[in-house]
Amino acid sequence: MQYDVVVIGSGPGGYVGAIRCAQLGLKTAVIEKYKTFGGTCLNVGCIPSKALLDSSEHFHNAAHTFTTHGIDLKDLKVNMPQMIARKDDVVAQNTAGITYLFKKNKIDSFEGVGSFVDKNTILITKADGSTETLSAKNVIIATGSKPTALPFLPIDKKRIITSTEALNIKEVPKSMVVIGGGVIGLELGSVYARLGTKVSVVEFLPSIIGTMDAGLGKELQRVLKKNLGMEFYMNHKVTGATVKGKTVTVKADNAKGESISLEADYCIVAVGRTAYSEGLGLDKIGITIEERGKKIPVNEHLETSVKGVYAIGDVITGAMLAHKAEDEGTYVAETIAGQKPHINYNLIPGVVYTWPEVASVGLTEEQLKEKGTKYKTGSFPFKASGRAKASMDTDGFIKVLADATTDEVLGVHMIGPRAADMIAEAVIAMEFRASAEDIARTCHAHPTYTEALKEAALAATDNRAIHI
Repeated sequence: MQYDVVVIGSGPGGYVGAIRCAQLGLKTAVIEKYKTFGGTCLNVGCIPSKALLDSSEHFHNAAHTFTTHGIDLKDLKVNMPQMIARKDDVVAQNTAGITYLFKKNKIDSFEGVGSFVDKNTILITKADGSTETLSAKNVIIATGSKPTALPFLPIDKKRIITSTEALNIKEVPKSMVVIGGGVIGLELGSVYARLGTKVSVVEFLPSIIGTMDAGLGKELQRVLKKNLGMEFYMNHKVTGATVKGKTVTVKADNAKGESISLEADYCIVAVGRTAYSEGLGLDKIGITIEERGKKIPVNEHLETSVKGVYAIGDVITGAMLAHKAEDEGTYVAETIAGQKPHINYNLIPGVVYTWPEVASVGLTEEQLKEKGTKYKTGSFPFKASGRAKASMDTDGFIKVLADATTDEVLGVHMIGPRAADMIAEAVIAMEFRASAEDIARTCHAHPTYTEALKEAALAATDNRAIHI
């Protein structure tokens, strides 16, 4: 069968790229090795983890803040099988949505593993061993990533687990060790800490969420310790883990080389993700993957060294984010169609769905200092926000960084209620190269959380925030 575009992988990058190709009149097919569409994000990543985060936050609020609101409950308990079942239903709804969108856009789909015979011929190997081939003028590789494993710490998927298995624990563990203080580890750690699990985070670096503005990590660690009782072992290098019965023992060395030992019911290994590029037959068409990270090299048009073969999302360099992959899927589709699309990689927001949420876009203070850029900063705490006081969400702050001379906003970093949604306002402002003054003079509804962004912008323009 002849196609204009064949997409290998149906995650956020793959399915969005396929839909955009179809919208542009290109005959499109998608190859997916699993039975459901949506890749890691919809099946075992973004969507199911957010479902559990929402459920656990409801329980935590019921247990800790409802009485203050004048809502009295008794005999409160967690029904873990039901919580997991709801999560599974949310996943099913979303993956079914992709099936509907493929049919609506007349996209053909094939189940199996896609690999190159040559640059225009894709072999599909199905679960039963049978095969078929597709011909394609263009191919988009969107095979995503998988959890990174530590070579000295074998994952048994029972007690030493990845984020995938952590989504299906059927009881509330008494204790849990999370290796890695990044986004995935903190989100999953939060889920169980809210339900009553004693969670210990072991992190090699001196700060959690180390790629974000340092102030955000410092505040998030403080709040997670205060509100959820999470323990943090910073500057600790994990040396191994053993399982005996239902107990995992994790060993780590601190900065002085002193060894510690932590026992728990489960250990989640959350030290990042690795590009998934195995089995594609890239060697048959002359593509060599990078040794570190297994990434596929691409040019500024996201085209590999082979003309007509593109790669997007987690399998190429850059942040491993679903929305980055989606934008790249659209970018490649429009490039194939002869358009001139653009992605500003500096303005792809990052979000941590803990509570409070953390969100960031643009340059951090650390990056500005390293570049030697003269900047000014303004911040505003949520404890001074009327809306935050009303909802009892007063932890956190918003920080605006602006060029010292031009006042152009260079970065916005926030930790607080609904930061994941509020960051879009900062992204749009920065896409239009707004100044801090522009944001400060834009009328914000009262009372809202977004007023904190206006106040931070006021503080950045001339230290003239009103409500603090």
